[in-house]
Amino acid sequence: MVRFVVPILLVAAAALLGFALPANPWLIWLLAPVVLLLAVALWDIVQTSHTLRRNYPVIAHMRWFFEDLRPYLRSYIVESDLDGRPFNHNDRALVYARAKGDNSSHPFGTELNVYSEEYDWLNHSMMPNERAAEEFRVDVGGSQCKKPYSAAILNISAMSFGSLGAKAIETLNLGAQQGGFYHDTGEGGFSPYHAKHGGDIVWEIGSGYFGCRTNDGSFDPDKFARTAVLDQIKMIEIKLSQGAKPGKGGMLPGAKVTAEIAETRDVPVGKDCISPAAHTAFTTPLELLDFVQQLRTLSGGKPVGIKLCVGQPHEIFAVMKAMLETGIKLDFIVVDGGEGGTGAAPVELSDRVGMPLREGLILVNNALIGAGLRGDIRLAASGKVISGASLAMNAALGADWSNAARGFMFSLGCVQSLQCHTGKCPTGIATQSVSRQRGLVVEDKAERVHRFQKETAAALRDIVVSMGLENPSQIRPHHLHERLNAVKSSSIDRIYPFLKANVLIDTPEATPYARFWAAAQTGSFRALPDIRQTSYD
Repeated sequence: MVRFVVPILLVAAAALLGFALPANPWLIWLLAPVVLLLAVALWDIVQTSHTLRRNYPVIAHMRWFFEDLRPYLRSYIVESDLDGRPFNHNDRALVYARAKGDNSSHPFGTELNVYSEEYDWLNHSMMPNERAAEEFRVDVGGSQCKKPYSAAILNISAMSFGSLGAKAIETLNLGAQQGGFYHDTGEGGFSPYHAKHGGDIVWEIGSGYFGCRTNDGSFDPDKFARTAVLDQIKMIEIKLSQGAKPGKGGMLPGAKVTAEIAETRDVPVGKDCISPAAHTAFTTPLELLDFVQQLRTLSGGKPVGIKLCVGQPHEIFAVMKAMLETGIKLDFIVVDGGEGGTGAAPVELSDRVGMPLREGLILVNNALIGAGLRGDIRLAASGKVISGASLAMNAALGADWSNAARGFMFSLGCVQSLQCHTGKCPTGIATQSVSRQRGLVVEDKAERVHRFQKETAAALRDIVVSMGLENPSQIRPHHLHERLNAVKSSSIDRIYPFLKANVLIDTPEATPYARFWAAAQTGSFRALPDIRQTSYD
């Protein structure tokens, strides 16, 4: 009976207000909400979808109310400065401060537990080098590339128009144009909002071939060429997988495929937009490199590379073997970590599939060095990059530059409300709602995007100076230390293997990757049988 106290009280209140109404007409303002709540209570009792509402009419609605508020209450009231996932309060505050031009200094010393297993650090020098370069850039494009590109040390990672709204895309590109760094389109295609302000573009080509596809979803060379030759597009990136959902394609429901999105992606308006899990333009390492060469030719000789989250190691070595066999080389590889972000993904893939950035970056760097290919091919890192320390640590593991997605979203004003997949982003970033995007002022937020990138690159320079180096390319694994437990730590080169040049060609059996190298074949991404692998027959 206690469960129905609220409906009983509502009935009593409605009855009393009804009797008193002739003498006090103004009570209609009280009667109306009481009657409305009573109607809700009656509906809760008779509906069959929700047990809580049937058992606790009206009151049960408070559960959903507080559930909606939970991310905000947790972020602003409950969490400490170092709590919060994927990014804690201090991480977000750092981006906000740098984006707004506020003081980003921290008082009273570090809040990190320097004796915890999560702590790592960079070794400084007794003789800091104040003569280090003021700006760091990376030349991308090997001997097979006619139009090399000079990339910034920090750039905007892949985020598609469709996942982000038009104003967010436009703002990011304007910020990139102001700061001289590049903006990756994501697999959703090169939209008018990417083009509006002329910021440098890396065009990502995913398995859906959006913007360069035939009616059946296959790759269309002619459509690709018409866009790829545009001066604004500086490089081409083939997306093989994404850290947050490796091996998973995607679908944009037909209801969300507006006329603008349909035109950008080259798909029908109002129809489900499907991105397959795998490419159809190639199925083997050799065919992948043929596709790379085709894109390089069709784009007029621009750098072409791949982006992937590392999975099965033998597949990486298969690509290395294919480059050695054909002589066709990638211009760059972007390694996306399993900790990377996305608008929406199955939780199993986000949590349990895909190699984290550190291990993935080390493996790909070792593969390139061990196969004697590192000098021609640049390596980039993507995954929870928000600070100069992130850039420096990635450099220590082999990255020539880094890309950030969520960091730049924070610079736009993202509050980590975790509503990206609902279309109800409160800051108007990850939504197609015009009314929600209204709050995002392009010119104001573009300056924040520019400032965040500039200040983060400057923070990297401070680290390079303190380490006594000339540029980030001189940061090596031995400069980076990781704590193993409360009483033991070691430099990264003593924890992970780092190969010498050509060792995979000369003496692969002397490396920790011997069985993966032996299992790699150029004619297939499948592994060859390896007698050193455990048999379960």
